Amino acid sequence: MKKNTVNHDRIDNKLKLLRKFNYTSSTLSLIFALLCLFIIDVYGTIPFVFCLYAGLNFLNTYLFRYHNNLTTMAINTSILSWTSTMVICLCSGGITSPFIFILAIIVLAGYVSTQLFGQIYLYLVLASIIILFFVSNYFPNFIPDDVPEKSKDLFSLASILFAVYLLGWIFGKNLLETHHSLYHSKTEIEKRIDEKDTLLREVHHRVKNNLQTVSSLLNLQSKNTDNQQIKELIKGSQNRVLSMAMIHEMLYLRQNLSKIEFKLYVHELTDFLVQSLNSKQKNIHIDLDIPDIQLSVDSTIPLGLLINEAVTNSLKYGFVESNQGSIKISLQKENEQNTYSLRISDNGIGFPDDLDFSNSKSLGLKLIHNLARQLHGSIRRIKIEQGASYLVTFRDIEKGAIKTS
Repeated sequence: MKKNTVNHDRIDNKLKLLRKFNYTSSTLSLIFALLCLFIIDVYGTIPFVFCLYAGLNFLNTYLFRYHNNLTTMAINTSILSWTSTMVICLCSGGITSPFIFILAIIVLAGYVSTQLFGQIYLYLVLASIIILFFVSNYFPNFIPDDVPEKSKDLFSLASILFAVYLLGWIFGKNLLETHHSLYHSKTEIEKRIDEKDTLLREVHHRVKNNLQTVSSLLNLQSKNTDNQQIKELIKGSQNRVLSMAMIHEMLYLRQNLSKIEFKLYVHELTDFLVQSLNSKQKNIHIDLDIPDIQLSVDSTIPLGLLINEAVTNSLKYGFVESNQGSIKISLQKENEQNTYSLRISDNGIGFPDDLDFSNSKSLGLKLIHNLARQLHGSIRRIKIEQGASYLVTFRDIEKGAIKTS
């Protein structure tokens, strides 16, 4: 609906400009014809062409009421203008005629219809100027000079005034009005964008606060039970909620409202998980090999949850027999556009060889498998000498909601 309104306004503006050009050029042509007959003492073809042009162009503008085709009217105007100008130039000195500058205005009138017609008229006018040059220099006998020697200065003055007034009153004024209109529209658009940015930041801020509230409620729930298994389940859900809250916090604190600095996010997330889950104060080192890239929110949320599950599994089950260890997270961009490989490894005790992500009874492993599918990617386990290693291949999701499994 908005696109149709914009197109209608654009056509309406073109119509107003073309009508203004037709009425003004036709009126000036009649005035020029009277000047030729009664002041400049130019008779014959030139005043006749001015009168003929004015009459036909008025008729062309009037007929628009019946065919209602802007392109047809613009083409007729350009053809009439070009033909009349060429005849007047040939009858007033050829390439040296002061009226030749009207050809430049014809090009501008051509662009009123479409860019294609404007380019056609541009090349037509260039060719016409070259033709006038060759005819004037090599076939001078074919150029009648209807302007008397004593009237050449007056004819030149009238031609220049005709061109300047037509160019300034029609196209110059329209260009200035268009500039003011574009400046006003640009200011309005910038104002609305600022308002939307402020609103969107507020939305992210509130989402972050709401997620933190949910995390606090889960924390309160965990304190009402003595069952350690339930406490761990609630703690896992709490960390998942906070991993999403971090994303919304980063969004409203930074300039870009659609992209996340992935390395910084993973650094903050893993630091939080180590502090939250490392109750026995083990020496667990997080090694990040992630380039400075920005990923979309739709990609970062499932990636954050996936990393949360993988790191949580490593911290809870990977180092039960050791007081120290390391977890490495690396990200590489593949040759295919927007495709990445995320590898998460640890040097803990690892998983059984027959482990299947999709059929595992572990909620964390099932989530990892489903989150990889949400990213339009895949996950597979890489066998290493010690520990566990996942390789997730995914595509950065630019737009749209995340698909649920």
